[in-house]
Amino acid sequence: MQTQTRELFRKYTDPDTFSRIVEFGTVSEMWEHCLAEWPENIAISDNGNTYSFAKLEEDAAGFRTLLGDCPEGTRVAIFAANSYDFVKAYLAVVTMGCTAAIFPAHLPAEAVFGCCMMFGISKLVYQPDFAERLELVKQRRPDIALISADALSDEKTPLRQCSPKTPCAIVFTGGTTGKSKGALLSNDAVMQGTVNGCYGTPEVFSQRYLLVLPLSHVFGLIRNLMTSLYTGSTLFICRNNKDMFRDIAVFRPTIMVMVPALAEMALTLSRKFRRNMLGDDLKCIICGAAPVSPYLIAEYDKIGIKLLPGYGLTESANLVSGNPESLAKPDSVGIPFPNQELKIVDGELWLKGRNMMDGYVGVNEPGAYDDGWFKTGDLVRFDEDGYLYITGRIKEIIILPNGENVSPAEVELHFNALPFIQDSQVFESRSDLGEPILALEVVLRATELTDMSDEERKAYATAELEKVNRTLPGFQQVSRITIRDTDFQRSPAMKIVRYKYGSDKN
Repeated sequence: MQTQTRELFRKYTDPDTFSRIVEFGTVSEMWEHCLAEWPENIAISDNGNTYSFAKLEEDAAGFRTLLGDCPEGTRVAIFAANSYDFVKAYLAVVTMGCTAAIFPAHLPAEAVFGCCMMFGISKLVYQPDFAERLELVKQRRPDIALISADALSDEKTPLRQCSPKTPCAIVFTGGTTGKSKGALLSNDAVMQGTVNGCYGTPEVFSQRYLLVLPLSHVFGLIRNLMTSLYTGSTLFICRNNKDMFRDIAVFRPTIMVMVPALAEMALTLSRKFRRNMLGDDLKCIICGAAPVSPYLIAEYDKIGIKLLPGYGLTESANLVSGNPESLAKPDSVGIPFPNQELKIVDGELWLKGRNMMDGYVGVNEPGAYDDGWFKTGDLVRFDEDGYLYITGRIKEIIILPNGENVSPAEVELHFNALPFIQDSQVFESRSDLGEPILALEVVLRATELTDMSDEERKAYATAELEKVNRTLPGFQQVSRITIRDTDFQRSPAMKIVRYKYGSDKN
């Protein structure tokens, strides 16, 4: 078992900056500190407008008035796309000691109603464009107060203090089973996740962030929004990811929080147009939510950008570990963050700590905990320096007819080490005779093998993949290799959607 402290990260930040990274028990405590430190700093830039920390608090205070009588812990849904109105409403709700249940912007009407019932919603803040998807709520639950996210009151209601254990947010997750549900995060957990975002990078305070991840995802909410506010930084909200590179040219971010698929796309376009599409001011990319290729780490280093992978869960308020030594240990997800306990049981990572959720809302997950330990479902190992490596998922393990267990993610690492492989997927299929086999599909990296024809690229890639395949233990070797012409299907978090045994891929 390991118990983590922040001292492991001290050497990656100058002493004065490190001393400014302090812990707060609640969002209200943090927000009061921000208002005292940086009242005139620009907190949010959105849709051509800028809002200082003081202005954001003024508008949040007006929105608290609209929320009305809200006892501590009252559950208020926020149903809005990335925008200043989302940030204002979220901040107003949680600094009243209420719980913000964050609904993804794509939810249809039936799901909005279902979530209101499952989460015990008392009030619902909505983006005006989403009003038509509230008809079921209006018909069946007229007692739920509906508040437009763009509304404001001239009367200002001050923030309230609450206990660190007061629930702060409900964030959607697939959890260890893949079934959608809400993780209940306390103020304590949200603040631990927020401060964890400060560790492992040389420059922390007064940065310029670009928001491209959905705020309904824990990575966007905690590492992008909350850590930006905590550090007195400016957050530029990119409303449409199709405009991302245009917005980068205007805003010139110094740090970005991205999933690997976006980092891959930015690198491809940079090669195509022969210039850094992420801008010369960008110094650091925090990358997670899916496996990060060592290739990306090395290529971004060549253009002066540190790409730092990490590992987290919605259930852990996003951040479990971060890798400040990504060049030296490119396959690792880093050092565990402080105030956590970690242990490995039969290869699976179990967690306890200040950052952990209080449980799932509206559903029963009997296998999620064991004696207070959260069972992540992730298969891991530590190296001699205490760095964490993800080797697979328990639910993805393939059991072969001979009884051997194969972790697809572990096998994929070998193929992904080839510089021309962008993504791969190992899965259980069947031979022409109907026998169970392992199969491999890959997507080639657009920036590699560009001097070959399409047919030559596929032939060369297949031959090199076969060479790698022959180096693997017999039970891990694949019997079929396919070069895809299109990307894999991906989840809203840009993770590859794995094939299910018995699907049309078998």
